[in-house]
Amino acid sequence: MEEDNVFLKEILKKILPKTFVNFYHFFLTFFGALIFNFPSKNLKVVGVTGTNGKSTTVEFITRILEEAGFKIASISSIRFKIGKEKTHNFLKMTMPEGFLIQKFLKKAERKRCNWVVLEVTSEGIKQFRHKFIDFDIAVFTNLRPEHIEAHGSFEKYREAKGKLFEALSKSKKYKKDKKVKKISVINIDDENASFYLKFWADEKWGYRIEGEQLNSKEIATLYDKILEARDCRIEKEGVSFKVKDKEFNLKLKGKFNIYNALAAICVALSQGIDLEVIKSALEKVGGVVGRLEEVISYPFKVIVDYAHTPDALEEVYKTLIQDLSKENKLICVFGACGGGRDKWKRPKFGEIADKYCRKIILTNEDPYDEDPEQILRDIEKGIQGKEKVVKIIDRRKAIKKALEIAQSGDTVIITGKGCEPWMCVKGGKKIPWDDRKIVKEEFEKLNKE
Repeated sequence: MEEDNVFLKEILKKILPKTFVNFYHFFLTFFGALIFNFPSKNLKVVGVTGTNGKSTTVEFITRILEEAGFKIASISSIRFKIGKEKTHNFLKMTMPEGFLIQKFLKKAERKRCNWVVLEVTSEGIKQFRHKFIDFDIAVFTNLRPEHIEAHGSFEKYREAKGKLFEALSKSKKYKKDKKVKKISVINIDDENASFYLKFWADEKWGYRIEGEQLNSKEIATLYDKILEARDCRIEKEGVSFKVKDKEFNLKLKGKFNIYNALAAICVALSQGIDLEVIKSALEKVGGVVGRLEEVISYPFKVIVDYAHTPDALEEVYKTLIQDLSKENKLICVFGACGGGRDKWKRPKFGEIADKYCRKIILTNEDPYDEDPEQILRDIEKGIQGKEKVVKIIDRRKAIKKALEIAQSGDTVIITGKGCEPWMCVKGGKKIPWDDRKIVKEEFEKLNKE
């Protein structure tokens, strides 16, 4: 039944006028806000947007606010959370439809939550899912080329994310507590930071890493607060950095997680939360599911990650390769999303894999109605070292092949899906899937042989 509904939705999208589809999404969100009595007016709401790092930043903010004694609700591509109640996000949709968000906000209000932290996507904004939410804090992580076909251009993609910051000023008059400050938090090392500076906020916070080049001379003077990470160290066990007089030692790898942490620290400091409380919360985070998640540790490592943009993929490879000796190799398993989504990325993925990986296994990801073989051919165009490449459409078999190839000390990295619970194929069908589960099953079989 669900598959039929998805298929019907796709048909309707193609035959109905765009204005009608837009009205449908807007009405759905408005109707939800109306029947649930605009619940966000009684909550403090943080919206996190950007291309990469949204889910981890949502997780960091949630953990800090909980450590500070607040009751939190949150939505990300990973899960739904209200207080201690957690459910996996099975929607294959980072930001649910507007009606469902309003229903979630109402439940958070009834459960007496103080804060709600939401992952806000450009597609969600395009479909008015952010409407009728009284945002108090808007966070920008970074911007990379993504969803270009869906939005029409990179500029329109950037503008879509800007609507979250627009919402700060628009929601000011609806807030029950008129004393609540509207705050923007922006990664000022990102070259698009100046675009988001133009949006109004009662208070603006910027975050950056020491030594990085500021992208605009005006940035330093346009922020109320600038938070800088100093003495950054990227190590095997995680990352370390200093903020003010405190040293943070996170168990998460990658420079990108310093940026994610800084965004969360800014949110917390803007609310008067003590830096020691923030440090305690972040240092307790052992990992974020589906994000550089180590599924197998011995005799070789198997890592699963969500990376689905060229920039994110390269950061993941760079992070992992620095832990390998010259004798050991990085083996990658990946594909690319179908359905006509950002085809330009495919050869770029191949180029990046060719640069860092000694063995490349191309496989199915979420082909939708596209020919999986063609998707792999598109990726292969970016690979010079054709001898490195193995193409296996069946993702389970591809994972099995990677495990068979891996030697002691090697690292297998499987990207594109992270902890996603479905694979989307032809005819609107969704096949139950979990890269982590498949890895464990195939590894166990391998050990029995």
